[in-house]
Amino acid sequence: MPLTLNEISSSQRDHGGGLDAAMTQFGGSRSDWLDLSTGINPEIFPIAALQPEAWACLPDHNANQKLIESARSFWKVPKNAAILPAPGASALIATAPALAAPQTVQITPPTYNEHAAGFRAHGWQVADQGSAQARVLVHPNNPDGRLWTEQDVTAPLTVIDESFCDICPEQSLISLADRPGVVVLKSFGKFWGLAGLRLGFAIGHPDLISRLSTWLGPWAVSGPALEIGAQALQDQDWATATRARLARDSARLDALVLARGGHLVGGTSLFRLYEVDDAIAWHAKLGRAHILSRIFPYSKTFLRLGLPPAGGWDRVEAAL
Repeated sequence: MPLTLNEISSSQRDHGGGLDAAMTQFGGSRSDWLDLSTGINPEIFPIAALQPEAWACLPDHNANQKLIESARSFWKVPKNAAILPAPGASALIATAPALAAPQTVQITPPTYNEHAAGFRAHGWQVADQGSAQARVLVHPNNPDGRLWTEQDVTAPLTVIDESFCDICPEQSLISLADRPGVVVLKSFGKFWGLAGLRLGFAIGHPDLISRLSTWLGPWAVSGPALEIGAQALQDQDWATATRARLARDSARLDALVLARGGHLVGGTSLFRLYEVDDAIAWHAKLGRAHILSRIFPYSKTFLRLGLPPAGGWDRVEAAL
């Protein structure tokens, strides 16, 4: 049966990660664990040496502009759309609901729960269907990988969360970013494996992006994040090779889980969503092997797994 928004919103506000809680339950130290509960690339972008000024000085205008230009080229951003670097996509998810007066926002479940939390914090009513003054499209969707189309952009304010779209750039809706009322969000931490850098982007009509920029204030993004972000966005060869590796690894993970009775529901090449007979039991079995998986308070059968690092495959196979 499809999940209703009320069923999902009544559950706790949960996330991947949380190794401290897992260690409390299953023991071990952080170095003992493989965290497969997130969709973060386990092989991070190789960071070149940074200039000392990146650490010692306030971020300057030129570094910010270099990052913006790199982002515009990498994502093929329409020339009339503006780009705002931010300290992580989460900061933008929490702020974007203020772009319009609170009414009703449509968010189709299941999906990333921070969008509903952010809109509710700004006084919006959240609905899972019907006409609305705002809409959120997580593209591809987390956790099932659903893709949206231009025909789904139906509300005066539409937030398109492309945090995982760098694995399938041909599916991006970035061409819509210059439309009034459209904001496309990009997350740097997932594809490049640098979640701790806290770098995200809002891309959209200049009027909306200007307001977001004012709310974030000056120096929102650190000097190291500006420099590393520009390095990564200029490295197309790394991106191409990474997409190929992620596709191979996600197929390898599918083979392991399906051979043990799981069924593929969907996902992306950074995370896979499976249906299993008892998600809590699978989660505990992996936990006893110090492998953290993701289960959901609204489903007894959904199990989500990210990709292990190159040296972790034997551990995953043995635990399964």
